[in-house]
Amino acid sequence: MNRVTIEKKVLSENDRIAARLREALTGTGTLALNFIGSPGAGKTAFLEKTLERLPVHTRAAVVTGDLQTENDAIRLRRYGFPVRQITTVGACHLDARMVEDHVSDWLQEGLELLFIENVGNLVCPTSYDLGEDLKVVILSCAEGEDKPLKYPGIFRKSELMILNKIDLLPHVPFRPELALENARSINPDIAIIQTSCITSAGFDPWMNWLERRAARKKAAASTLAAATR
Repeated sequence: MNRVTIEKKVLSENDRIAARLREALTGTGTLALNFIGSPGAGKTAFLEKTLERLPVHTRAAVVTGDLQTENDAIRLRRYGFPVRQITTVGACHLDARMVEDHVSDWLQEGLELLFIENVGNLVCPTSYDLGEDLKVVILSCAEGEDKPLKYPGIFRKSELMILNKIDLLPHVPFRPELALENARSINPDIAIIQTSCITSAGFDPWMNWLERRAARKKAAASTLAAATR
């Protein structure tokens, strides 16, 4: 059995579990977002700022993946929402079984929002469906404008790009217009929101976007439930 065959079997099993998880998320009307970015892109800080701005009655939860430590989960728990750490012990991505094992009881209780913070990597997580509604790629202004060209897979598969750390623009040789142009050359339909976790710039548009998508998912679940009665 060659490596390609093994990889196909692994991905096939992952896709089977992801489909089961997606069906469960659809049934509960839970909007699930898979955040993918390089180490240091600001994924955890972005989620901290998001949780800080969510209404306290929101039924939201987070799973966060890292090779080691529970540092990110500790940071995120401060905002009062359920958070679970997935420690991959060397794996460079989350897979659907990991996520399903950590969220099944939450779905039984009912969730509106599920945030999945993937392991810091722009390559491996791209291939793994986690049952999410969409992937969100986070690119920071501390990186290169050519990241979309170097790692086209994740930009092609993402519905939304967060251009983060824009407070650094006066201090780094980063051309945001070129980064946006490169992202749209890979995915002309990708939505882009520019944010700063330091100044809170861009978080009003982001929270509005999130609210609209969550409402759409909830409405679809209600329609489905009515049709199956």
